[in-house]
Amino acid sequence: MTTSTPVGILSNMKARQLLNRRVVLAPNAFAEMVIWQLPHIQPGSAHPFKYRLAFVVDGECILRYDNETGKGDHRHRAGRETRYVFTSVDALVKDFFNDVTRWHNENHG
Repeated sequence: MTTSTPVGILSNMKARQLLNRRVVLAPNAFAEMVIWQLPHIQPGSAHPFKYRLAFVVDGECILRYDNETGKGDHRHRAGRETRYVFTSVDALVKDFFNDVTRWHNENHG
């Protein structure tokens, strides 16, 4: 007699929001971060996360990290879109704030 272990069906799993936060950095500046863990890997990515991290100053988006379906991981800064190498959620948030700090130092230092 063999026994089997029940297996869950991942397609029934819902996306899980990991982070949804707005951080006020100055009277005219804030960072907004939204990160979801998906039940599957989306086209263009090698991981099950969907994210949007934005740094806004005086109503203008200065820096944004995101991974649109089909485009994969990338960032927008200084009017250019460049590839971003995603390794983990923690590294994503750290890299984002490193870029925010770099922008602040270059523009207000």
